[in-house]
Amino acid sequence: MNAFARILDWPIQPDDAAGLALWSAGEIAAATGGTPSGDFQAAGADIDSRDVVEGDLFFALKGEAMDGHVFVDKAFAKGASAVIVDRPVEGPHVLVEDTSSALEALAKVARNRADARIIGVTGSVGKTGVKEAIFAALDRSSRGRAHRSVKSYNNHVGVPLSLTRMPARAKFGVFEMGMNHAGEIRALAALVRPHVAVITTIAPAHIEMLGSEEAIADAKAEIFEGLEPGGVAIIPADSPHYARLKEAAEKHAGAVVSFGRAAHSDIRLLDAVPAPGGGSLVTADMGDRRVCYTVAAPGEHWIVNSLAVIAAVRAAGGDLGAAGLALAEMEGLKGRGERHTVPASGGDGSGSALVIDESYNANPASMRATLAQLGTTPARRRIAVLGAMKELGSHGPAYHAALIEPIAAAQVDRLVLVGDEMQALADELGKAPGTALGKAIPFDHCKTAVEALDAVKRIGVEGGDALLIKGSNSVGLGAVVATLTKQEG
Repeated sequence: MNAFARILDWPIQPDDAAGLALWSAGEIAAATGGTPSGDFQAAGADIDSRDVVEGDLFFALKGEAMDGHVFVDKAFAKGASAVIVDRPVEGPHVLVEDTSSALEALAKVARNRADARIIGVTGSVGKTGVKEAIFAALDRSSRGRAHRSVKSYNNHVGVPLSLTRMPARAKFGVFEMGMNHAGEIRALAALVRPHVAVITTIAPAHIEMLGSEEAIADAKAEIFEGLEPGGVAIIPADSPHYARLKEAAEKHAGAVVSFGRAAHSDIRLLDAVPAPGGGSLVTADMGDRRVCYTVAAPGEHWIVNSLAVIAAVRAAGGDLGAAGLALAEMEGLKGRGERHTVPASGGDGSGSALVIDESYNANPASMRATLAQLGTTPARRRIAVLGAMKELGSHGPAYHAALIEPIAAAQVDRLVLVGDEMQALADELGKAPGTALGKAIPFDHCKTAVEALDAVKRIGVEGGDALLIKGSNSVGLGAVVATLTKQEG
């Protein structure tokens, strides 16, 4: 058989009839009940005119403080192929009654049309990193036919937007789901309808709104309610809320898979040792086999998170070898562990220092994990810039004060505290030696990120130093990272 004959004999795939464009005017109109101004095709979708690229479909959403219709002209100027609006405009558009409802309607159609295995990820800590690692594994094994929610698009707008962006030809879809109130994940899971639902961990994030860790566990477990028939629930075996999560999962899942160090774990950590090139070499028992792989990202939390990734990839029908390669290559994400080597004079004479960017979020569990990671990082001095942990409510002072323990364990040399909520920790640090620290530690307590940057400059980042920057996103410590690493934007 010659080459031409082989092409003619190429097997027909079920998705061969799917369009190459993401959306056509007719498809959008059929999904939303809207009226198109004419024929067009869209290659992408967005809700922020600043992010629009040529060929995008722009949704003019209306929020409490802003109306997206104000930015329609800017979207067209950046190359939008069409816009979704609730009033007539100049240029290609689909006229709908409500743009938010139109986005959700298009998301539902996107979910239904793709013959893809869908994975949903939630948890108090680690969900974005786990989502990215699962995607990297599945994208590798499917040769680029995996899709995921970008950044932290995990709320009532981000999830439908991420679904709307899923190509009809996708083989896998990985979606992150977040919440700060009960009932929010239930609504998101009903949209995503995952075949595999992952909970990374339960920690006191958003405890101000939910009141207790048990309530947080219940809210996260809402993801199982959206599982497709016969779906797989993946839960943390080491969590004190394991039994609670398992009971909730068993009501909706065809199978429940646990991961962790505990003896009852279905995916059980057997061993983890430092890898020669950094990170960890992990050995895990999967019941019917043992696997050994490298995790590039440093930290104890990533060792356990990798077990969730392996469990999810297996449950979705992905390739475990590709998962191992993805974990071995995956570096820290911006704001979530990304490491920067920056020029620095003095110190040990090495000419450089390490900046660890954990500026996107913070809660008691993630603070402890990243401080522990700092403590294992070789450094001349360990400097920590710690921003306030938000949404802890009346529990806040106790959780902030308790950070003195992981700070001591990490042998931090200098501290910069940012935000009023850090007063409780400042009070602990100000006590006489003989507390958990065993010694006094120099610290600055600043109100803003700008003041924190000034404090870092006074301290002076020198050769051989390791500088951890971590806080809730609203504290604004990302600007400190950007200045120290000379990033633009």
